[in-house]
Amino acid sequence: QWVLDLVGQFPSATAAAVPGLLTAALIFFLARLVTRASTAFMDRVERGGLVVGWLDRDTAGPTRRVGNAVVWLFALAMAYPFLPGASSEAFKGVSVLAGLMLSLGASGVVGQIVSGLSLMYSRTLRLGEYVKIGDTEGTVTSVGMFTLKIHTGLGDEVSLPNAVVFGQPVRNYSRLVAEGQFLLHTAVTIGYATPWRQVHAMLLEAARRTPRVALNPAPYVMQTALSDFFVEYRLCAQSDARTPRVPHEFIIQMHARIQDVFNEYGVQIMSPHY
Repeated sequence: QWVLDLVGQFPSATAAAVPGLLTAALIFFLARLVTRASTAFMDRVERGGLVVGWLDRDTAGPTRRVGNAVVWLFALAMAYPFLPGASSEAFKGVSVLAGLMLSLGASGVVGQIVSGLSLMYSRTLRLGEYVKIGDTEGTVTSVGMFTLKIHTGLGDEVSLPNAVVFGQPVRNYSRLVAEGQFLLHTAVTIGYATPWRQVHAMLLEAARRTPRVALNPAPYVMQTALSDFFVEYRLCAQSDARTPRVPHEFIIQMHARIQDVFNEYGVQIMSPHY
């Protein structure tokens, strides 16, 4: 008798749920229209077909994803009361359980997402730029919601959590130079017996011999430390616009030219200690 009574309630319950289901479907349909319009707009900005003052090509992608997520969450919150069984105790219990699990287990995930968005909107780094983060140096290949990927040029790819990147200094060698170029520098330590003018001249000669070194602006040398037994010289140079984005090959060639020039003039690249 209980089963028959339960089956007998199905037609009336189904008929009563139809208006709520139609309302929820309408809400989701409107949300889909809004997200499709937002995606089309952001795609045009990301491709460069549309220029907006408050949005650039680098932040259009994450803005599209965040905006669509907010629209769908808002639509779900609006449609929730119209879903069948939304007011039942079972549905409420599952909602409380899901919220508790998310609040306890997703704190680290939320922190990574917030750090990733902070990196994107602060424009600290962009795809293709040559950066140094901690001990990791290479070309940025991906800026995601959770991790940042860097190609070091030594045959490996490093994935750094966004929270780690956000919590330490980032050196960007591509930001203050012309588009398509990057700045690199290398240091040598030479004893005080060698005249500093000679060391400057040899380092600049090595830079001139290195392929694809920009002549304008010209390379320059700085004395960054006067230590007890040696002087530290730092050679700074920019690549020209024809250089592909392989800074590791650029610095390897520069190191080879420095050794060649110093060997020609009989100056040892070493740090004497007494």
